[in-house]
Amino acid sequence: MSKVAVAVWFTFATAAQAAETQILALGDSLTQGYGLMQGDGFVPQLRDWLAARGHDVEVINAGVSGDTTAGGLSRVNWSLTPEVDGMIVALGGNDLLRGLPPEAARANIKGILDVAKTQGVEVLLVGLYAPGNFGAEYKAAFDAMYPDLSKQYDTLYFPDFFEGLRQAGATASNNGAFMQPDGIHPNAKGVGHIVNEIGPAVEELIERTEN
Repeated sequence: MSKVAVAVWFTFATAAQAAETQILALGDSLTQGYGLMQGDGFVPQLRDWLAARGHDVEVINAGVSGDTTAGGLSRVNWSLTPEVDGMIVALGGNDLLRGLPPEAARANIKGILDVAKTQGVEVLLVGLYAPGNFGAEYKAAFDAMYPDLSKQYDTLYFPDFFEGLRQAGATASNNGAFMQPDGIHPNAKGVGHIVNEIGPAVEELIERTEN
């Protein structure tokens, strides 16, 4: 290959790479794909879902098992490299499991959104609904923080990471069809339902990054 041909190839390759949208998925084990084969987790299934719809998108797996909202805040700065166009924020499950104060989780997510705003990164904020075992006041405070912060920061908002399971008919009696034996993490089939439901919101995020 001549030097000119190499230069032309490099120019087109660079342009193609630059045209690709990069989405960072900042989350915990639900994002990371805990307990699943490499191709069965949330991020690879979401990549496939988007590719099947013609999107030239790279979804970066920034899920860390066991991470709380505080953990997400501690690493968001270095996770948001200059190439990242948009970010999915799906945190809070481990705050719930540990019964951490909703006001602390709210402050941490607010900090994450502050970083995104400073860096000009569009955000899809994915919520969770708290169980009732911590009391009505705790549940109300936790459930409210996601829509409140989404409105404050003008992010896209998806109310509940597990919405796809409900839409697929998941109940306490048939949980095993969608969840791993721990009852906390979805299996590959469950992830597929989650992705089908959240996918259109990610498409909206992609659209925002292109405008």
